[in-house]
Amino acid sequence: MARVRLLQKEDASPDAGEIFTRMEANGAKIINLYRVLAHSPHPMLNFIRLGGALVAKAELPSRLRELVILRIASVTGAKYEWAQHYPIAMQVGITQKQTDAVPHWKASKEFNAEERAVLQYTDDVLRNKGVTDVTFNALRSFLDERQIVELTLSIAYWEMVAHVLVPLQVDIDADTIGSAEELIGRGK
Repeated sequence: MARVRLLQKEDASPDAGEIFTRMEANGAKIINLYRVLAHSPHPMLNFIRLGGALVAKAELPSRLRELVILRIASVTGAKYEWAQHYPIAMQVGITQKQTDAVPHWKASKEFNAEERAVLQYTDDVLRNKGVTDVTFNALRSFLDERQIVELTLSIAYWEMVAHVLVPLQVDIDADTIGSAEELIGRGK
């Protein structure tokens, strides 16, 4: 059970209620994460905008982003994050064998060289907050500078999401989202 109330639109402040109304009009589902964030509507709005930009406006391939999110969920124990992003990962081409191997990716043969470089970079950022030249140069052989920045922002953002979900024990929604559009809306 969540440690803070999951605010419904009618219980939220007018500002948070307006954010919920706009999200619904844009096709997004109001998920429990957003219901928790509604306690602080102004940061909530920018939190959602950043996540939406990383999903809808980034050049980083979505399958790499979702692989990173699953890795972060695995490392941080963010079951909610895993539950919400697993369907998206499957939708964008991550295989069941890959999702099963995420917790022990280094020992797995399910990932190609690009995916391994991204996963190593993710692990280094999560654990060390920095990366070695070897890790960075391996990543650079697959991604351009914009994509590397977007990858780094994605790691930071979804780790932050985990650091909201886990301590507040946000309940997994009865109906998880099935697509990125349900998570962020139509990107308007």
